[in-house]
Amino acid sequence: MRDNPDSKAQARRGFLGTLGFAAVAAPAAAFEADGGTGGLPPRKETEAERRAPRYRETDHVRAFYRTNRY
Repeated sequence: MRDNPDSKAQARRGFLGTLGFAAVAAPAAAFEADGGTGGLPPRKETEAERRAPRYRETDHVRAFYRTNRY
């Protein structure tokens, strides 16, 4: 028996709809309704992490600044 082209299209639409739903539902499942993370406390920054330099002007950054005249 030959497959009906409409049934293939319907199956494809159903599959893609499920993928779309999963793409939204998976990240949302990580958070509770109030935006919390399930009672897990936020990780505290240590004194060394707080004082550590966060920006480093590396060679490729200097090249970017030089070529774009910053």
